[in-house]
Amino acid sequence: MPEHARYTIDADVQPRFTACYLRVAGDECAFIEAHTPHAVPKLMAALDAHGKRPEDVRFIIVTHAHLDHASGVGALLQKCPNATVVAQPRTAKHLVDPSKLTEGAKAVYGAERFAELYGELVPVPPERMKSLASGESIELGGSTLTAWDTYGHAFHHAIIDDPATDTVFTGDTFGLVYPALQTHGRFAFPSTSPTGFDASEAHKSIDKVLSLGRRFVCPTHFDAWEDRDVIAGQLRRWIDRADAWVRDPNASQAWLEDRWREAIREEAPSFGPAEMKLLALDVELNAQGLAFAAESLRKKK
Repeated sequence: MPEHARYTIDADVQPRFTACYLRVAGDECAFIEAHTPHAVPKLMAALDAHGKRPEDVRFIIVTHAHLDHASGVGALLQKCPNATVVAQPRTAKHLVDPSKLTEGAKAVYGAERFAELYGELVPVPPERMKSLASGESIELGGSTLTAWDTYGHAFHHAIIDDPATDTVFTGDTFGLVYPALQTHGRFAFPSTSPTGFDASEAHKSIDKVLSLGRRFVCPTHFDAWEDRDVIAGQLRRWIDRADAWVRDPNASQAWLEDRWREAIREEAPSFGPAEMKLLALDVELNAQGLAFAAESLRKKK
């Protein structure tokens, strides 16, 4: 029987903030998530550290097209001559043609900051791209990896079920569980960044993760956790708050940032300036996403 293992790769500049995973199955292996082009040296170093070669990489799997998960795919693919990129169909089209991702991000960050954060997004050749619809699987070294659509964070998001390692790779659909914030009990935080927040779908996605019954959940932000029900319960409270906030007539970005900070203090009264600083970017992005959702609701009335 082939050896099955997964390894966490600390891919970001900020320690233990963004993970990629190396999944080893006998002579074959796969990366789950690719982060940015700047992370490619770390991913290649992880291969070498675990006795694998670039030629052994069969798949590069991404959960969705947000740039902190997928902007490094093309650059990583160039290093792995036998690999195929695997993604949800809506994600796949953006990886083959990343022009919209690039244009949208440059509009937000500016060209100079975009280059600093994400470098160059290399297109994935269509012949090296595999779309995986919900419930479809791929085989890796005698194991089966199955993708399941999980919306609520993004309408192109999928999780990866991996029975051989008793793991679900959850991307952003099962929250952000930064290790640095776990010193006073579990603290899981949702990602409602632009533009896919949908409370009903977010709850369904949590249900799906739990229904798989795996021992470990591996969010991209960050590492493996076993207390799935605790994380799920906290995420549901956040989602219900966010659902109420987007229906409030005061739901501007600034107002929503205040709501997030107040709710963090409620959930984690022990947090001080260091913890709030770590969450500052997520608070800003979450407020942006909810402001977009609130505006969409107002237009429907």
